[in-house]
Amino acid sequence: MSAPLTRTALRTVSTAPRRVSARMMSLATRAAPRVSPSTAVPRVAMQVRGMKTLDFAGTPEKVYEREDWPLEKLQDYFKDETFALLGYGSQGHGQGLNLRDNGLNVIVGVRKDGESWRQAEADGWVPGKNLFSIEEAATKGTILMNLLSDAAQTSTWPHLKEYVTPGKTLYFSHGFSIVYKDQTHVVPPENVDVILCAPKGSGRTVRTLFKEGRGINSSVAVFQDVTGRALEKAVAIGIAVGSGYIYETTFQKEVFSDLYGERGCLMGGIQGMFKAQYDVLRAHGHSPSEAFNETCEEALESLYPLIAQNGMDYMYKACSTTARRGALDWAPEFEAACKPVFERLYQSVKDGSETRRALEFGSRKTYREDYDRETDAIADQEMWRVGHVVRGLRPNRK
Repeated sequence: MSAPLTRTALRTVSTAPRRVSARMMSLATRAAPRVSPSTAVPRVAMQVRGMKTLDFAGTPEKVYEREDWPLEKLQDYFKDETFALLGYGSQGHGQGLNLRDNGLNVIVGVRKDGESWRQAEADGWVPGKNLFSIEEAATKGTILMNLLSDAAQTSTWPHLKEYVTPGKTLYFSHGFSIVYKDQTHVVPPENVDVILCAPKGSGRTVRTLFKEGRGINSSVAVFQDVTGRALEKAVAIGIAVGSGYIYETTFQKEVFSDLYGERGCLMGGIQGMFKAQYDVLRAHGHSPSEAFNETCEEALESLYPLIAQNGMDYMYKACSTTARRGALDWAPEFEAACKPVFERLYQSVKDGSETRRALEFGSRKTYREDYDRETDAIADQEMWRVGHVVRGLRPNRK
């Protein structure tokens, strides 16, 4: 039997570089003076639009777009601010590099000589210049971006809160610590703005879409508005960290929907449904390659992109009449089967059960090793070992 395909091993698989068109390169010359030529990011021209109220299937909602905050305006708005990025995980990496490429004054605060410190140095952050300990960065910063893990936010808050002084802004990318304060004990002082911008994707995606000139969608919320401009500040930061468009929410709604979605359709539900379908095919004598192609590869490479581009109805219409008929007939069956699970999941998020589980696990000294053990077990499932081979057959991988 072959050796397990761990996450570390899978990171070595490279993808083909994207080409940047001459038109995109010409647009990049619009970069403002504070962005050096070596770090300027190509920007894609978009229709100029502003903040507006849109009709979402009968419900009006405010939407903010990148064109509300051109680069020159962002740089002027934040000219007297220092972004202190506390933590350099997935979101810290993506948001920090985007802020830096946008020519804003940003520093990173992490534990000296730890893994995050080494990653930050590899990304060009310089000790003593824009890379500091968490305490020193929190002292120097005016906008404290608390992007530590949820468990780390809980354990560091008793010490970190002394740096959240009047005139500063406390920023999050998740409502977790504030909403579940009974468990996290994160209660900010009453004399500072407390805001969030939550990109709807991993920090790596935040970075990739920014470099492509596209931008991720994000939500913003205000927990505390002392200055009277907390929402404006949250939206501006949202654009500065790489958002393409932004919608408003609350801290509570953000964390409820986020925890619920991660465990459901975004990650947990997908893995569970893929695994169930694959195992049934294998049990009925289908080969590994056929089971994977009919379960995962066709979904990810063919059908899901159609949904992303044009909607579910378009994807249905793009398939054969036989496929369409079966999908229409069985969708209600899956909805009926899944809805009780989703109701139970939402209640688990709402009553704090998911928070307790996450904090308990994330507080273990061995949490990294424990997570790696579980995710490596997924990588070693036959379905994903087959997937590693199938992905290698894609023409773009060659």
